[in-house]
Amino acid sequence: MKTFSLDTRLEQDTLPVADLDLCSVRLMNDARFPWLILVPALPDLEEIDQLDLDQRMQLLKEIGQCSHALRACVQVDKLNVGALGNIVRQLHVHVVARTQGDDAWPGPVWGSGTSRPYDRERASALVRALSGMLKPSP
Repeated sequence: MKTFSLDTRLEQDTLPVADLDLCSVRLMNDARFPWLILVPALPDLEEIDQLDLDQRMQLLKEIGQCSHALRACVQVDKLNVGALGNIVRQLHVHVVARTQGDDAWPGPVWGSGTSRPYDRERASALVRALSGMLKPSP
């Protein structure tokens, strides 16, 4: 039986935040955009339709949890949610907090400008705040 392993590109570009019932939640290490990535912790997934119905419903629930956590922790004018997978094939869902006038507004964040990693203190504070709001079901 295969086990879940995180794609190395996702691991390199993100910081761990929390493990929910289905997904590993990670913070994209780009301070220009508060940006969570949810990765279902199941092996060999590339597409949402590979999840069974209960797993898809759980994914939607966890997207909602992450959306609420972002709204509580950072300024948000618009939340962008998407699963592209053109470069990193492993199934992952982006939840990006956008603000009018951010570095990519109103265009997409992908490929926009140069990434600016969080400083250690800001990353730690944001991860703590988000992880405090993101818990698996009891």
